[in-house]
This record gives sequence, structure tokens and C-alpha cells, in this order.
Amino acid sequence: MSQPPRARLRSTVVWMWGLVAAVALGIGVMVVPTLSVADGDLSLTPPIETVLTPSDPADVAGQTAREVLATLQVKGRAPQTGYDRDEFGQRWADVDRNGCDTRNDILARDLTQATLAGPCKVVSGTLLDPFTGQTIPFVRGQDTSAEVQIDHVVALSDAWQKGAQQLTAEQRTSFANDPLNLLAVEGRANAEKGDGDAATWLPVNTTFRCAYVARQVAVKAVYGLWVTQAEHDAIARILEACPHEPVPAPVDAH
Repeated sequence: MSQPPRARLRSTVVWMWGLVAAVALGIGVMVVPTLSVADGDLSLTPPIETVLTPSDPADVAGQTAREVLATLQVKGRAPQTGYDRDEFGQRWADVDRNGCDTRNDILARDLTQATLAGPCKVVSGTLLDPFTGQTIPFVRGQDTSAEVQIDHVVALSDAWQKGAQQLTAEQRTSFANDPLNLLAVEGRANAEKGDGDAATWLPVNTTFRCAYVARQVAVKAVYGLWVTQAEHDAIARILEACPHEPVPAPVDAH
């Protein structure tokens, strides 16, 4: 007796290929195209893209720096390839749209006895420098303005090598102008710091070190940046002396 004819097999097989993941502590883009095979007909479906965004600052509020440090990913530096200051948007942009640029916002926040020309431009004041502990008079002028500079607590180049490459342009602009990541400081100390992290540079004012690394930890947590092992260990050593040091609460410059 002859065998029954074979039933025609129709199936659809989905192959996942070209998996590209750029994920660093909750930030990245995952693109997954799918290839469909149905009755011998090949078709490429549109990629599925998921953009993972930085944490809400409220997620770290009320925690100690040690607690937040424990949540940061530890890994090596990415290459500095492609880094440029312009990758972080317009310098001192008015991101909060209060009519004042970020530099003047931070000067107005951090200087005492600040004198303004108009609603925004800070022309003089006094800085109690957190990096050195010195009191520094600020007078705006070609030869004097640089005596007080605005420091990125987590330097832009450091951020680029530890996750900021995966941020969007808008997120990097926000990072570069976020009051949480900015301090008015003595110009020479800022130049000495350069783009160093806690493993390579700390303020000479030892009474400020706990608050300084706590701020770095908060910034990295909010923006999903990682730390190197050496950086993690340097921060942990500082926090041993102040285990209850809180992360700073995110606030507007004004």
C-alpha cells in the first residue's frame, strides 16, 4: 500500500541576528532586527530599538554615598576616541531656561556677597573655595575672571570614557550643565584636577573630600556612568571616614 502524500510543511522561523547592545548601568541602545522566513520568502522587519535613560535624581535622594557607590558598575575605561567638548553641547547653555547661562547661575549660587549687573551677570563676589579652603575674591575681568572657575565634578572626558558615549546629545548637554555636577572653585586647583577621577586627584582640603566624592557618586548614579576599580576603591577609602555621608540632593542653581 502506498504511503499518504506528505503534508506540506509551512513554518515561520525567526532568527535574531545582528544583536547590538550598548548598555552601561541602565543606559544604552539595543537594536534587534528580525529575519522572517515564511514559505521561502525572506523579509527583514524594522529593528526594535529600546533607549534606556538616566535615573531620576530622586532615585538616589536620601541615601548615603556608600549605598549609592555599591550600585555603580565597576569596569575599565572605554577609549577616549571621539571625545570632543562639543559632544556635550553649547558651553554654559541656559538649560533651565531661567534667562541666565549656567556659569552665571553657579557663580550666583556659590559666591557670597555676589554683585550682579542686570538679572544674570555676576561681576563680583567672594568664594570660600571648597578645593583649597581659601577665601578668594572674584572680580569679573579679562585678567581676573579665571581666578574662579566652574568645575565639572565628574569631568567631561572622564564621563565620556565611562558611559557618556551612550547618552543622547540632549542628555550630555544636561550633564554638562547640571548644578549637581558643578562647583565654583579656585582656578589653579581646577587646572590641576584636569579630567582626573578620585583615583588620581582629590582636593587638598581634606575636610571637603567626603562631600566631594559623594557628589561624584551621585552624578555617576544619576547619569548611569560607571567607575573603574581604582576609582571605586579610592572613593570607598574616603567614605570609610564618613560612612553616613549623604549624596547631595539635586537642586536648581537658583
